[in-house]
Amino acid sequence: MFVDGSCEIGKGRIKSKIIELGNGSEVEYYPRFVECEDAWKYFEYLNNQIPWNRPTIHVFGRSCLQPRDSCYVACEGVSKLKYSGYQPHAYPWHQFPPLVHLLRAVEDALPGSHFNSLLLNRYNSGNDYVSWHSDDEPLYGPTPLIASLSFGCERHFFLKKKPNKSVSKAHSSASKRLKTASNADQDQHSFLLKHGSLLVMKGYTQRDWIHSVPKRTKLDAIRINLTFRLVL
Repeated sequence: MFVDGSCEIGKGRIKSKIIELGNGSEVEYYPRFVECEDAWKYFEYLNNQIPWNRPTIHVFGRSCLQPRDSCYVACEGVSKLKYSGYQPHAYPWHQFPPLVHLLRAVEDALPGSHFNSLLLNRYNSGNDYVSWHSDDEPLYGPTPLIASLSFGCERHFFLKKKPNKSVSKAHSSASKRLKTASNADQDQHSFLLKHGSLLVMKGYTQRDWIHSVPKRTKLDAIRINLTFRLVL
């Protein structure tokens, strides 16, 4: 049985890697934010105790099942979340004490941070995914801090720079021909999100970059992801 507060997270052993994306965008990655044994305790709790739902969403004018399970937790009075024509029910934090413990651990690791909402996603196999997008909804403000905690199956997370809409098509074509391999590498990044890892997107990352977790059809294991956010 899971006991709230029984897991010590990141006490004196957190090591991170910082990736400067330029123009005020930054990503920080903690490969071992939660130690393996404790991470499995959280995984079992999340997999079995969260009221998962696979809603119908609207994408490009058509209705379809969201390609992953989800759940939403938020403080009372927080503006309602809505995406792809779907508005999830907001569960209260106190209903899930282990989530409160994880919230406090993430905030302790990120000085000055404060989160009042949490979107949980469960990928039941490699066929579940999230397509290219950015979390740039107005309710998060211009420079949202988003902390993404992963449990279970390792999956690749990709970041890709948004195209510069102010550049003309002719100039864009010329730029593509002149672009070197090193420049291309600067426009995209990938991370293998490990069991118990934490990825933090900062600054203007949501304004200037998009991200995705693509399909991996040969995988047959569950990944659970928690994204902590501040709704203004």
